[in-house]
Amino acid sequence: MLKFYPKIQSIYKRDQKTKEFLMDQWARPEFSYLANNGWEVTEKIDGTNIRIIWDCAEKSIFIGGRTDKAVLQAELKDRLEELFLSENALKYFKESFSETNVILFGEGYGRKIQKVGSAYKKDGNDFILFDAFVNNKWWLLEDSLLAIAENLNVAVVPSFGIVTLYDAIDLCKKGFRSRLGDCEAEGIVAKPQFNLLARNGARIIAKVKCKDWR
Repeated sequence: MLKFYPKIQSIYKRDQKTKEFLMDQWARPEFSYLANNGWEVTEKIDGTNIRIIWDCAEKSIFIGGRTDKAVLQAELKDRLEELFLSENALKYFKESFSETNVILFGEGYGRKIQKVGSAYKKDGNDFILFDAFVNNKWWLLEDSLLAIAENLNVAVVPSFGIVTLYDAIDLCKKGFRSRLGDCEAEGIVAKPQFNLLARNGARIIAKVKCKDWR
């Protein structure tokens, strides 16, 4: 049973001494095979990983960090409770997911969160959604993710549409400004246009950080 967000693989293997990319060695063979296909690319936000868990049996909502031991900053915790423990949120989950367990994954960002927090949001903290997993089986597609975000009045990570993996890498090579705040973007996350799994059942998903090209 999935409890935490799966680790996102960097696009290339790294030199064990320098930690720099080995440009001719993809981190996964699937990346090479799928590189010229369409990938759904979104901005990677430099924040703190958040889980919002809806338990349909208990009709309850749990708010947590990346792991069960993670301690959330007080200001962020207050904002998350305002968003997800409201009457509106509870009503939405009860009506839309009455028999379905849901985990929403997002980033908490803003003042005092990471070095660039205030560049994203100077006056407090907030939440931005990047993925959702339902019934311990399905990763939701973009349209469903946008619908959830609209109903819960939260943002979704900025999208660059469907591009090749090479295009996504070039974007980070050049560097780009964040669409969330006044700062250099951390990088991108890329998922195949259609969700795919590796032989071991791991999800095919990649990340590229702009700093790896500096």
